Amino acid sequence: MNVNKGVEPGKYFWQSTLRSGNVIPMPDLRSKTPERSFLPHSISSGLPFSTSKIAELKQIFHARDDSTMEKIMVCTLGLCEKAPTQGETKRCVSSVEDMIDFATLIFGHNIKLHATKSDEGSKRDILIGRVKRIGGSKLSAPVACHDSLFPCLVYNCHAVPTPHVHEVGILDPVCKSKINNGIAVCHMDTSAGNPNHEAFLALGSGPGRIEACHWIYGDYAVWTRAN
Repeated sequence: MNVNKGVEPGKYFWQSTLRSGNVIPMPDLRSKTPERSFLPHSISSGLPFSTSKIAELKQIFHARDDSTMEKIMVCTLGLCEKAPTQGETKRCVSSVEDMIDFATLIFGHNIKLHATKSDEGSKRDILIGRVKRIGGSKLSAPVACHDSLFPCLVYNCHAVPTPHVHEVGILDPVCKSKINNGIAVCHMDTSAGNPNHEAFLALGSGPGRIEACHWIYGDYAVWTRAN
């Protein structure tokens, strides 16, 4: 249930919502970022990926002074250079190889990538089907990777020990047929969160007082151990 109607219905929810038989609103699962591609590793590994090298990056990507593109690059680089929170391991990646390297650093080589299968069910009520926890513990922190705006595809990947990852059957509430396979992440420790974050506004609470769950969709994916 959204307490604050300024937040898209269904964007954030309680873990208890993920119960078979519940009918809940589904947010818009379509990607909101421009379509881009990873660069080949041989090229991305040579990029001066640093705020101190922004002048070089502006030349490479033909970004004008004080342009929107320059501001986007500075913002993303700043997020990538931000120190990790307590217990967090993080890295920005700009190639498939770098993403896999980071996931194997956390888990070893037995890994699996998860994401919601499609955008089917967007912006309407859905029926929760089978729910299965597939990752998240102090010994096996999931690696979440989400797209960050940049001229080429850049993912901000991080592993924290507290989230729970669930695989959820998404059903049509009328005919009960399966229409999608969803992945949801529940952040169980929100004590370090910003009290003005829309998750707390939507759920009517504050940091450290609740868990906050959301769907993994669009350009967002989660790695876990394969078993």
